[in-house]
Amino acid sequence: MDLGLKGRVALVTGASRGLGYSVARELAAEGCDLHIAARDAARLDEVAAELRAAHGVAVTVHVVDLAERGAAERLAAAVGDIGVLVNNAGAIPRGNVLEIDGDAWRASWEVKVFGYIDLTRAILPGMMARGKGVIVNVVGVAGERADPNYVATCAGNAALIMFTNCVASQAAARNVRVVSVNPGPVMSDRFMSGVKRRAKQRFGDPDRWQEILDDYPMHRAGEPGEVSAAVAFLASDRASFIAGAGLRIDGAVGVADPYPLDTKKAR
Repeated sequence: MDLGLKGRVALVTGASRGLGYSVARELAAEGCDLHIAARDAARLDEVAAELRAAHGVAVTVHVVDLAERGAAERLAAAVGDIGVLVNNAGAIPRGNVLEIDGDAWRASWEVKVFGYIDLTRAILPGMMARGKGVIVNVVGVAGERADPNYVATCAGNAALIMFTNCVASQAAARNVRVVSVNPGPVMSDRFMSGVKRRAKQRFGDPDRWQEILDDYPMHRAGEPGEVSAAVAFLASDRASFIAGAGLRIDGAVGVADPYPLDTKKAR
């Protein structure tokens, strides 16, 4: 499906790996010129070279740590007028309220929560002045489901979902759409590390990680492309009446067993 994105300019944060990399690939395949941002300069250069060669689009690299004060404003100034912003950078650690210390909590929220907020605040005025633009916040299904073993992520994601809704109601009057995508478990190096750790905790053997996935309704995690395809669709004019919505992409994990998977007894 041609989404009509060819020639548009998009900024994707956290684009060096995982979902951000997948989103950058998807948008490049649709013909978007890109600004890609992350902390790993070498990896960003690799991604940029790959996307230029594969799709013939312009790709500009921005090495930035969005946890730093003023970083979002500097990045916004560097990218100039863009049509699409995909907030994706950052990850928040697992753990319950007694396990995650204040430093870890604040450090992760500086990127994932305040990074999204700061960059939206820096990019949105230009979009509203032009009367066109889309902001897609890649948040996570944890913001819709309480899990005591994922408390910092649940709280942070819930804040970002509500932030998305509030901003969307203001921006829509200027023809700017703001939406969130809320993935569940998605295959990545980070996900595999976590699921193996949980398998070791539950079964005493990290190689039994597939048995953790057997608890999910579809008995698997998602693939990055299954999320990035939705991001590209939401960024396109085919989704022109979708604003303030949160699209859950989780294989029904968020509506399944209300008790955390980690609390189940080993079989």
